Amino acid sequence: LRKASKRLTCHKRYKIQKKIREHHRKVRKEAKKRGHKKPKKDPGIPSAAPFKEELLREAEQRKQRLEELKQKQKLNRQKEHEKKRKLEAKKNAAKITEKDGKVCESSGKSKAMAKKLPDKNSKKSFCRELNKVIEASDVVLEVLDARDPMGCRCPQLEQAVTCSGDKKLLLVLNKVDLVPKENLEKWLNYLNKEFPTVAFKSATLMKDKTMFTKRRARVDLSRTTECFGSKCLLRVLQEYVKTQNKAIQVGVVGFPNVGKSSIINSLKGVRACNVGLARGVTKSVQIVHVDKQTKMLDSPSIIADPTNSSLALALRSIIDTEKSDSAEVLEGADAILNHCNKQQVMIRYTMPDFRNTEEFLTLLAQKRGVLKKGGVPDVENIAKLLLCDWTGAKVSYHTQPPESPRPPPYLTEDKIAEMRDCFNLKKLEEENTTTVQAVKSPSPSSSIIFQSDGMTNGTIEEHKVIEEASEWENLETSKEEEEEEDFTESDDQDEDEEEEDVEEVTRKAKPGKRQTSPTNSEKQRAESEHSNSLSISLDKTADEDDAYDFNTDYV
Repeated sequence: LRKASKRLTCHKRYKIQKKIREHHRKVRKEAKKRGHKKPKKDPGIPSAAPFKEELLREAEQRKQRLEELKQKQKLNRQKEHEKKRKLEAKKNAAKITEKDGKVCESSGKSKAMAKKLPDKNSKKSFCRELNKVIEASDVVLEVLDARDPMGCRCPQLEQAVTCSGDKKLLLVLNKVDLVPKENLEKWLNYLNKEFPTVAFKSATLMKDKTMFTKRRARVDLSRTTECFGSKCLLRVLQEYVKTQNKAIQVGVVGFPNVGKSSIINSLKGVRACNVGLARGVTKSVQIVHVDKQTKMLDSPSIIADPTNSSLALALRSIIDTEKSDSAEVLEGADAILNHCNKQQVMIRYTMPDFRNTEEFLTLLAQKRGVLKKGGVPDVENIAKLLLCDWTGAKVSYHTQPPESPRPPPYLTEDKIAEMRDCFNLKKLEEENTTTVQAVKSPSPSSSIIFQSDGMTNGTIEEHKVIEEASEWENLETSKEEEEEEDFTESDDQDEDEEEEDVEEVTRKAKPGKRQTSPTNSEKQRAESEHSNSLSISLDKTADEDDAYDFNTDYV
């Protein structure tokens, strides 16, 4: 069907135009009858009037005083509102506590209700869950990033596992595809001297059985979704099961963004655990059954000790990039760039020469289009993106193993022999070589040379974290008390200043009627004289600045 044409005959069109003209004419006539009243202009002071300049100056000063008074009144109103809100909040909190107390008395569970609910995002809960995994597991897998294996090792964790006596510790070298083959072989030889290590490349883009999608998702075919080293790891665990003659629990432990959950998913063959680029995605213990004999325990990440270097805190700590301070993020980006080869970084990001980190971040922000209003480069957000690149799987960098291998003091020869017991090390080495050959690794020229700071200390014991939390709480409470005191003092001062301003305005309006306030001591007299002298001097300077000698024009 064709649409009806919107064309009109000339007679009809002219008729419509005529009606519109008549309507406008009618509206104009009505407006004339009503009479449009224009606002009357202020005639002002005539030029012939004597002392015109002085009168104008006085009027301006009066306006300024009134505006200042209005602003002060507005601030006072705002402060009163804030006070009322605080009081209401306190009353509501008191009511809630009373209600909670009544419920506890009625139920008879006062102790259980008095305890606060544990926050899943708190460091304390992370430590608690991590300790649960270590205690429950028979074999502990410490996951290391192949790009910086030494930086991913936690001496506190290794000591806790080795000193337990009935637990085994295995090192899993993950993200093998981001490191050159020669460097990977060196690291495997170095780490095998202390603990049995497994080269691993976890599978990406795993399917979730619980999700059903009609549309086909776009898959990046350039990235490999194959898993390497899973057969080797499962074989090692099955060997240990045969020696124990019972089902075992395997705890997967490591620093954030190392790939703990992705290893479990690749062993299972399905996305069983949540995985993401953000740090600290796993917040509680997750149990995954791989076989009838093996149970995998996914744990939250180890909390890096605040005494570590800025580089270790930037790469290994649980930083929420969205909520973290800009100073921490910028310090982390600076530490990363200082530990890299400058020329390789320039080649990787295709950037010109830069003097410092700020210049590098501004250039990178301009290149990627991360800008604020007015085209200003957003340095904070680009620093966050840089940290995500280095903790994720975007950037390929590698570190060299130490030349003189010195095992830590807690690793004696007896402990090393105890950890190697029940494992076929020759077969493990052969399977590691096959995985190294099968994985597509970058060339040494394309990978950035990185300087590691060694092992990163972690806090595993829960009571240490509690002490830190209590200190922060005490600091916060003291700050709140100080703010309240300052707030009350400032309110009193503002009220006194307002009263003084009102008195000054009344005095200036009625210069003939001045009253002298009686003084009790010499100090009060001196203060009042000093304040009066200050106010007079200020008024004089203002008058002198505003004044203009019009007699000079006639000379």
